[in-house]
Amino acid sequence: MDLVLIESLAVDTVIGVYDWERTITQRLVLDLELATDIRPAAADDDIAQTLDYAAISERIQAFAAEHDVALVETFAERLAETLRDEFGIAWLRLTVRKPGAVSAAAAVGVRIERGSRPGAV
Repeated sequence: MDLVLIESLAVDTVIGVYDWERTITQRLVLDLELATDIRPAAADDDIAQTLDYAAISERIQAFAAEHDVALVETFAERLAETLRDEFGIAWLRLTVRKPGAVSAAAAVGVRIERGSRPGAV
């Protein structure tokens, strides 16, 4: 199994449980690991045979702009489902951080894994 990585992708979205948070956009920072077999793409030097991280990053940006949720957990779960459905991703690990949410921490967030990891026993 190979992994396509997207690290520290910043997106702006409406997210939060407090009333004042519902009136502003806030930054989330995402890390993704996406399972795929890169050998066909590498053999033919063909982007169409792998996960296109630019297209996935654009979709994540659009998802963040379209969705308005209270919880980071909800954002992560719905984004993971969207990416798996639209890009045929068998397994992914997604970390969503919300910088500044707790003053004493650099960020808070969640990390989820969804799907079946190819090659896992």
